[in-house]
Amino acid sequence: MTDTHRSPAPSPAQDPASAMDQALDWLIVLGSPSEEQTRQFHAWLATDPKHAEAFARAQAIWDGPQMLQCAQNLATRPPKVTALSRLQSHWKPLATAAVLILGMFSFSNLPMRLQADHLTVVGERQRLQLEDGSTVLLNTNSAFSSTIDDRQRVARLYQGEAFFDVSANRSQPLQIDAGPVKASVRDTAFAVRYLDGVAQVRVQRGDVDLQATRSDARVRLSAGESIRIGPNGFDRPAKLDAATDLAWVQGRLVFENCPLNQVLAELRRYYPGWIINNNEQLANVAVTGNYRLDQPLDVVRSLAHITSARLQEFPALVILN
Repeated sequence: MTDTHRSPAPSPAQDPASAMDQALDWLIVLGSPSEEQTRQFHAWLATDPKHAEAFARAQAIWDGPQMLQCAQNLATRPPKVTALSRLQSHWKPLATAAVLILGMFSFSNLPMRLQADHLTVVGERQRLQLEDGSTVLLNTNSAFSSTIDDRQRVARLYQGEAFFDVSANRSQPLQIDAGPVKASVRDTAFAVRYLDGVAQVRVQRGDVDLQATRSDARVRLSAGESIRIGPNGFDRPAKLDAATDLAWVQGRLVFENCPLNQVLAELRRYYPGWIINNNEQLANVAVTGNYRLDQPLDVVRSLAHITSARLQEFPALVILN
C-alpha cells in the first residue's frame, strides 16, 4: 500500500471524547504506517496523557470479541469498495457501540454465561473431568455445564463443540442437551457441535441414542456414524470421517478438497480477530491440508501463498485480496 492510499494522520484531540475518536482513527492508520505517520503518532501520544488512555481503550475494543460478528457481517456485503475503506467507514460507529458494552456481558450471551460452569474463549481448548470419571474436551468458544450426582447425570452444551469420553454406568446413562437434540449415552466416545441453531453428532465409539428437542423423533447412531440436527429435525445419518471430522480433538484442522470459503469459516472459529476474503474468485478454490488449529494466522498465510492471493495484515485483522 503506497503512501498515497494511507489514511491521513488524526489531529490532536482537545477533550476525552475527541481523544477516543482520534484513537480509533490511529488504529486504522497504524495498520501500515509510514515513518512520518509513526512519528506523528508518538507525538500525539506525548501531547496529552488522555491520548494514551484513549488508545489503550481503543486497542481493547479492536481486540475484543464484540467486534467479530460486526466484521463478519461487513465481509458478506458486496465489495463495492475495498475492504479497508469499508472498514474505515464503519469503524467508528461499530467501535462506539462496542465502548458501551466493553467490560460488560453481551445481553444475548448473558443467560449462557450465568448458567455455564465452563467457558472457553476463541482459540482455547479446555479438558474437563466429570464427577463420574467421564472426560470432556471443550473446543474453541464453547460453553458447558454438568450436574452429576446419585439422582442424575446431566450435561448441557450451550454453544460450541465438545468431545465426550463417557465412562460406563449400568444404572444411569449420561444425558446431554445441545440445542435441537438430546443424547443419551453409556460407555461411549463421541463429539457434539452446536452452532447457529444446528447440532452435529459424530460417534467414534459405542452407541448414542438421540431425540429431537422439538418432537418425539429418535435416532440411534453407532460408531463411525454422523448426523446433523437442524430446526426441521434429523437429516439422514452419514458416514463419519474421523480423520477429518474429529481432527480438532488432536489439535489439528484437516481439509480434503474443501472450498476455501468453508476453510476460512472454520478458521474464524479459532482466530481472535477478523478474517476477510475480499476476492470472490478464491471462494471455491479446493483446499487440501493438515494444519495446527492453534496457529490460524499461519494457516491463512499458507493459504494466501498457495492461492497467490495478496494478504494484508492489520491488528487482529487479515484480508485476502
